[in-house]
Amino acid sequence: MEFKDYYKILGVEPNADSKTIKTAYRKLARKYHPDMNPDKGAADKFKEVAEAYQVLKNEQTRAEFDELRQYGSQSQQGFRPPPGWQASHDPGHQGGSYSDSDFSDFFNSIFGGQGFQQNQQSARGQDIEIELPVFLEETLNENQKNVEFKMPADGFSKVPPPEKHLTVKIPQGVIDGARIRLKGQGKPGHNGGLAGDLYLHIRVVPHPLFDVSGHNITITVPLAPWEAALGTKITVPTLEGKINLTIPPDTQSGDKLRVKGKGLKTKTVRGDLHAIVKVVMPGKTSKKAKQLWQEMATREAFNPREEWSVQS
Repeated sequence: MEFKDYYKILGVEPNADSKTIKTAYRKLARKYHPDMNPDKGAADKFKEVAEAYQVLKNEQTRAEFDELRQYGSQSQQGFRPPPGWQASHDPGHQGGSYSDSDFSDFFNSIFGGQGFQQNQQSARGQDIEIELPVFLEETLNENQKNVEFKMPADGFSKVPPPEKHLTVKIPQGVIDGARIRLKGQGKPGHNGGLAGDLYLHIRVVPHPLFDVSGHNITITVPLAPWEAALGTKITVPTLEGKINLTIPPDTQSGDKLRVKGKGLKTKTVRGDLHAIVKVVMPGKTSKKAKQLWQEMATREAFNPREEWSVQS
């Protein structure tokens, strides 16, 4: 059995630090990965690089290899471990996704062979977090939405990561910033480990007409001056259709009219719709309208800045 010098395989010095070893491994693994290198022998070289890193990345197994290396360098051909020598590492610390057949006879004879694989620890899969847009109208009732996302890439593979398609139930009354957990819908686990979770971050899409404050919604209601002065009935949009709203006479700009039960809702709470009045002047005033405004200005004893004189 030939002695394997894992430092030479990775192209690093025996005194290299862990960062240098990791960098060398990544470079060689990418170079020889079968998905990226179709050359004959690349797969065997990839396994050899992975085996070297598997030993040198762990402080304990590296120390044991360094001890054995002093003996092995003196007997390159027909290598056999010295009598009574046996690695004392805990194979469970290794991790990795390899079977016994992926390792050389040298590795199996030194580091436990079958015991290495049997004691490998399982690893939980990676959690995935994505944003899910929800329209304000959709929050009024429980509904279902289609969610599509790509699993995280494995690192070296040129094959695009698989896409996942789910139909997700969105609860009634969900709010912006809410976080919904879907257990086991993340990346699959390794070596029998549990799959990760999928977390949906709810982003309520801003509405062009309504502002949100808790469970209440607010809409600005433009009124002509005569509508505000005389009172009227107008049609106002809500999240569930249109309603008729009565504007009382002498309504001021900035007045708030409350429509009960037309806001956001959960199973236990129902908010209100607040209509904020905004008196709007016409863009252009006709000659006849100017005459009417002039007549009103002459007849009405109204000073909109009266409180200024009181304060001064």
